[in-house]
Amino acid sequence: MKTEHPALLPLLKQYFGYTSFRPLQAEIIQDSLAGKDVFALLPTGGGKSLCFQLPALTHNGLTVVVSPLIALMKDQVDALTASGIAATFLNSSLVAGESRERLRGLHTGQFRLLYVAPERLMLSGFLEDLKRWNVRLIAVDEAHCISEWGHDFRPEYRQIAELRSHFPGVPMMALTATATGRVREDIVKHLKLAEPQCYVASFNRPNLTYRVLPKSKPYDQVYEFVRARPKECGIIYCQSRKAAESVADRLNEDGIRAKPYHAGLTPKQRSEHQELFLRDDVRVICATIAFGMGINKPNVRFVIHYDLPKNIEGYYQETGRAGRDGLPGECVLLFSAGDVVKQTTFIDEKPNPDEQKIAREQLQQMVHYAECASCRRTELLAYFGEEFSADECGACDNCLSPRATFDGTLAAQKFLSCIFRIREKTGFGVGLNHIVEVLTGADTDKVRKWNHTQLSTYGIGKEHSRPEWAAIGRELIRLGHVRQTTEKFSVLEMTNAGAAILKQRTKVTLTKPVTAPEPQAHRAGEIACDEVLFERLRSLRKTLADERDVPAYIIFSDVALRQMAREYPTGEREFTRISGVGEKKLREFGDLFRGEITAHLQTNPRQVFADETFVVPMSQRSSLGDTARETLRRFRAGESVAQIAASRDLVVGTIFGHLATAIEVGEIIDLNQLASAEAQSEIAAAFKQTGWGNIVGARELLGEKYDFGLLRVYRAHKTKR
Repeated sequence: MKTEHPALLPLLKQYFGYTSFRPLQAEIIQDSLAGKDVFALLPTGGGKSLCFQLPALTHNGLTVVVSPLIALMKDQVDALTASGIAATFLNSSLVAGESRERLRGLHTGQFRLLYVAPERLMLSGFLEDLKRWNVRLIAVDEAHCISEWGHDFRPEYRQIAELRSHFPGVPMMALTATATGRVREDIVKHLKLAEPQCYVASFNRPNLTYRVLPKSKPYDQVYEFVRARPKECGIIYCQSRKAAESVADRLNEDGIRAKPYHAGLTPKQRSEHQELFLRDDVRVICATIAFGMGINKPNVRFVIHYDLPKNIEGYYQETGRAGRDGLPGECVLLFSAGDVVKQTTFIDEKPNPDEQKIAREQLQQMVHYAECASCRRTELLAYFGEEFSADECGACDNCLSPRATFDGTLAAQKFLSCIFRIREKTGFGVGLNHIVEVLTGADTDKVRKWNHTQLSTYGIGKEHSRPEWAAIGRELIRLGHVRQTTEKFSVLEMTNAGAAILKQRTKVTLTKPVTAPEPQAHRAGEIACDEVLFERLRSLRKTLADERDVPAYIIFSDVALRQMAREYPTGEREFTRISGVGEKKLREFGDLFRGEITAHLQTNPRQVFADETFVVPMSQRSSLGDTARETLRRFRAGESVAQIAASRDLVVGTIFGHLATAIEVGEIIDLNQLASAEAQSEIAAAFKQTGWGNIVGARELLGEKYDFGLLRVYRAHKTKR
């Protein structure tokens, strides 16, 4: 592992208020400063922006950030300016006078960072300007937009590759929050990255809870959810502009401040609605799935998908807008088979057959996720090629409220037999709906046309409704007993595994449809604090933000406010230990916030938050999986964590994760084998300041001295019951 560059840490604290880097940030920054091309895949909330923002402070010259999202440019430039960093953007939202003023500043070397849209980059006059501005780094944000396999393909991104010939000696950095292996290869290829250093962080967002609810009276479901969280803000994603408008209007009528956000609004309207949301003047934004918001709001507490997303990458990125500050976030998807039909209709309207095939494959994967009975976190991570180390995540509906199963052997045999008999009689396959019609004895034109009323399987499945048979069929597809093609007229084919069920009469266990009530999940990342003081600090933050015409989180994040309301830092030295307090913010806001804390303590007792505020959820206390048990066996045999990782071709963090999980399920591990008494004392002191629920904060206090995994093991050991 590379060590953090000592010269970077003072800059990190001075401008951003942090004392240590998040995973992979230091390595990415060091490779970039060494002149290497870099590909970085860091999930939403993983700190991508810092990877190019901090290098911009280490050299004289300009860092150019290519971004497709106009709103995000302004957001990030506002945040950088508030931290004392000279940054600007150029895009179509500026009037001529504003653009000229910024161009003058670029010509005189006034700025360290320039955010720009890909279309502007390739204008001949702009390219000539860039060559005069001493460009030292080109960072391509949202790099997945360059791949047709990405969820947000933008043809204009393909032009960026031409920058390589214009700036052959300038390192490039490609960053994205979501990309499969195929998309990663596309990014490296199309951007012409030269022997890039590639970094892929974990896709796991432990502070997010994932749930899928059966869609029934969706507005009522949304209203009850939002009404139950009166102090929280969130995003509701809708399929159509009409739905976004309708949901926003009804929420306002019911007393919940909401605004729509979609491509049908004027740029001015979109900007106004977004600003209201960023400043907490509006609690809910109702946005179309097809239109990226590009927001950097860290305290989004929930994301609801009113309609089914088109693909898992989009769903992952959209849910990733919740809990960017590391505090708990809830992700709810309302699912119905009708939404699948709608999406399929849209796909059939695409003119390009190749695009249709890609879209069908992506939709099938999305439906698989929505209907699966296994851990949703495991399913999401597996899609991106990552293995989740625990058997259960304890933070999704399927882990918190496991769905009932039933003996589906007979149903599976009937379904598979129907596929076989139809192909045997007609010589070709049919789609899911037709199989269901035959099983339920439907009298349709196609059934009569192909004489399927004469099949032995016609009408043998009347014990199940058509929706139940459709669900059974989709589960057999997920289980690998049936294959569904991705052509326009998708057909079902029995796999070898399905044929074995018919021949060997193997028992098949199926899952009942989703009917579980909304579970009360453990909220990973929660920071217990003085809630009264937290509200006072939030009110002060809002006042200061309004005076400066910026979003509230530009002043301080919710994480910082919660730490203040937990630690009561009335002295300047104590205040500098709060996450996100850099030099400029200490000078500008330190006295105001410390004064508010002092005033609160004059009329309210100081609360003490015991270490036991973090408790491992019971739903995680299950038996160990095979891979974790093998780690435990080797550890008890005397192998070190590093040795186990090397021999099993795993990273050290994964091995620590296995050991922490083992402790959580009741296994006994000698902590002295992992950390000295001095190390344990230091870690204990850090957790005492941050609380057991804030492992990121504890690591910040400790710097890079101890691995995240070791902190997790220590926490598991000290909080076990």
